Amino acid sequence: MEREEIMPYAPANGIKIYYENHGLGPPIVFAHGRSGCHLSWWQQVSDLRNKFQCITFDHRGFDYSKDVDDGPARKAFADDQLDLLNHLDIERAFLVGQSMGGWTCLSFAITHPDRTAGLVLADTSADINDEKIFAAYCARGEPPANIFDRALSAAFKERDPAKAFLYAEISALSEQPKESLMDLLLSRDGPAPNQLADLQLPTLFIVGEDDIVVPPEIARLCADAVPKSRLEIVKEAGHSVYFEQPEIFSRLVDEFVSSNVDSLG
Repeated sequence: MEREEIMPYAPANGIKIYYENHGLGPPIVFAHGRSGCHLSWWQQVSDLRNKFQCITFDHRGFDYSKDVDDGPARKAFADDQLDLLNHLDIERAFLVGQSMGGWTCLSFAITHPDRTAGLVLADTSADINDEKIFAAYCARGEPPANIFDRALSAAFKERDPAKAFLYAEISALSEQPKESLMDLLLSRDGPAPNQLADLQLPTLFIVGEDDIVVPPEIARLCADAVPKSRLEIVKEAGHSVYFEQPEIFSRLVDEFVSSNVDSLG
């Protein structure tokens, strides 16, 4: 039997989205970043699957989810997420997005607020098209080109070289998008402030105090732009809080979902 035949896929806009489904309870969908895939969330799944339904997946063009030639790529991410929820018969879910995954989750929440119970936006500007955020990025300049250098703090790489190596191996499973990171950060095709004003969902922003891609001052601007949101700054973490400080990250997600579980309806 071909491996693909026994792997779980959800049909989505002419392609197949690979996903994994672990545990029972309030559903949480985890959307990985530009340097990740479904495997990125292994620590959160281990921490949370005894209490929640944890769904991880590969964005189209990453690891097992193949995009079509000249396909829509990230412009279809939110639509793909809707198809995934429909495939799993999940009416409403909490969404956790890291970096690029935050763009997916916020876009989905704006388009489908009735399908979203709450948002955790980690290490991300969520593609918010805000003049203050745009100016802050322009003032900082281009982040390092090397994923390994920009995604993990120097302290983490020194503290846990084995896990830093694992991070790099997970990242290598997917071909990197052709757009530069700075081009993506400054694309200005995301939700505008007037769209965010109508968003009435509990939202938690998480950022590492040593993040050089979305530093705390930019994360704070993002949180200020989203109603009903708050910001948590995590010490001794860079652009990958979920990987560098997994126990803290999982605890924050657990507390957030547990305190807002009534949002599931």
